Amino acid sequence: MMAKFAESLILASQSPRRQLLLREAGYDVTVITPSPAAETPPRLDETPRESVLRIAREKAEDVASRVEKGIILAGDTLAELNGQPLGKPADRDHAREILQALRGQDHFVWSAICLWRRPLDEILVDVDRTTVKMAHLSDEEIEEYLDSGLWEGKAGAFGIQDRTGWVEIDKGSLTNVVGLPMELLSRMLSQMNQ
Repeated sequence: MMAKFAESLILASQSPRRQLLLREAGYDVTVITPSPAAETPPRLDETPRESVLRIAREKAEDVASRVEKGIILAGDTLAELNGQPLGKPADRDHAREILQALRGQDHFVWSAICLWRRPLDEILVDVDRTTVKMAHLSDEEIEEYLDSGLWEGKAGAFGIQDRTGWVEIDKGSLTNVVGLPMELLSRMLSQMNQ
């Protein structure tokens, strides 16, 4: 159920997947992209959970500094395999390494949401985790997917929305794996409107 609120919702993201999820749920959003410097990579001293929480807050803070009024929504998504973060691949070779590591494995997808209400500077930050199992992919299947270019810009070098049938949700939210846990967002917006 979509939370109702009078203020405008400002998405601090270029992600077409996040925009689509919000629009499909009936949210009217304006997009203001965070500056490239606002998205720092995960740090070695952080857990994947800590990384996504920090990065989502950094993106929201960056956009909040340029907005006078409204609710800024920022998110960050990261895959985790055996305690190691798997961010967005740097290039095709890196994407191949990630997909080879993930094949046949259970892994986690973490997505953090930061809501930042201007001008009050009320801030809510929370995180969702989904357990995902990937099929045991052949090298040929991986190369075919790499040829498609669909891996670009995606945490874990893969998008569940690509509908390849390779991924099964063991536990948690499907929209979390797409990049924006809609159930969590609805709860957070309701909390902000109390």
